Amino acid sequence: MFSNLSKRLGDSLDRVRGRGRLTDQNIKDTLRDIRMALLEADVALPVVREFIDSIREKATGEAVLKSLTPGQVLVKIVNDELVRVMGEANESLNLAAQPPAVILMAGLQGSGKTTSVAKLSRFLKEQKKKVMVVSCDVYRPAAIEQLQTLAKEVDAEFFPSSAKQKPASIAKSALKAAKKGYFDVLIVDTAGRLHIDAEMMGEIQQLHKVLTPVETLFVVDSMTGQDAANTAKAFDEALPLTGVILTKADGDSRGGAALSIRHITGKPIKFLGIGEKVDALEPFYPDRLASRILGMGDVLSLVEEVSRKVDHKKAQQLATKVARGKGFTLADYREQMQQMAKMGGISSMLEKLPGMNKIPAAVKNQVNDKEVARTIAIVNSMTPQEREFPAVIKASRRKRIAAGSGVMVQDVNKLLKQFAQMQRMMKKMKGKGMMNMMRGMKGGGGFPPGGMPPGGMPPGGFPPGGGFPM
Repeated sequence: MFSNLSKRLGDSLDRVRGRGRLTDQNIKDTLRDIRMALLEADVALPVVREFIDSIREKATGEAVLKSLTPGQVLVKIVNDELVRVMGEANESLNLAAQPPAVILMAGLQGSGKTTSVAKLSRFLKEQKKKVMVVSCDVYRPAAIEQLQTLAKEVDAEFFPSSAKQKPASIAKSALKAAKKGYFDVLIVDTAGRLHIDAEMMGEIQQLHKVLTPVETLFVVDSMTGQDAANTAKAFDEALPLTGVILTKADGDSRGGAALSIRHITGKPIKFLGIGEKVDALEPFYPDRLASRILGMGDVLSLVEEVSRKVDHKKAQQLATKVARGKGFTLADYREQMQQMAKMGGISSMLEKLPGMNKIPAAVKNQVNDKEVARTIAIVNSMTPQEREFPAVIKASRRKRIAAGSGVMVQDVNKLLKQFAQMQRMMKKMKGKGMMNMMRGMKGGGGFPPGGMPPGGMPPGGFPPGGGFPM
């Protein structure tokens, strides 16, 4: 989401980071670069002006001029200002109400409201909440069926409704059913339009009156840039919004929405939608996002993601198996690839690591999510015997596997070669080597035991010759 902004800010701050002395010209040039980077990221002009003025005032103060590392202090000022603009700290959902706590979802059509309802349901169920969902969108074809399908996927209770009913009537019935069923949370999906109109606003105001929700969340597509902030402002004038869910943050958006919404509306961003899957929702932490924008990574979010999404039992089983010298098979390797896919792929992991914005694109492209999918497809095309004993895969078998997985024979050869490197590496982890590494990981609070970060990243890094780590 912030790749271009991160690169532009990183380049401008790198020019002053190591300087022992800052001049008026240094500061002026840096501020000009930052201003251009923010404008290119589609940040709202009033936000840019205030941002630059605040940094200028602090950068010319005594704390910077008298510092032994003024360049580093300037970087910290920029970081702190990013955090301030985006909201200081994470603001979680306020569910302190007599059950059911009602969450009303608002937004334009196509912003991702229905998917966000499912994602939020899954998030709350992980917190042991009993969740019911209902759709009051009686206009969009198949909206109700879509929510029913998603509710089943996340194991949330779905309250049935139909296009023949009035939205207010649906809301009243759902609230009554949620009370009767002792549900902790009722999430209400509403209708959207392609643009703001009086009819839509009147309808959602009526729903708000009927439901008296504890949370009224505005769902907005981050791809719309600063227009997202302006739309949020219009909704806030019609509804008492309590927060924002910013969707499609994994796309090619320039980041302007995240940096503009809090300033323009005064409402906090509470969640980021980072993918299409129902588990692709994460709480919004301004400090972590600021760190990511400035290329300093977000290891804390990565560790939390590992804790939530990785199957620790399977990781422990693999660690024990390798430690006992039982070998590392292609089936084990496929499992690691699937674990990585659960975490959003390698690109999602890499962007949370410090300094990744400095890595050339050509190097990043050697390790991408297409390679993960291709690897899984190749291994799926093998027989159980071939996964257990790769040595039996001769020329004719390689042709069959390539045809079955839709790749070239060279791709199969590359996988087998790199897997052989991985096996040699895993043999070194046998016995005390693996156990020592596991103890070190446990003590350091890093990745869970398994001999490698979940997703298959090997302890020794990337093998010679480039490509994906095998």
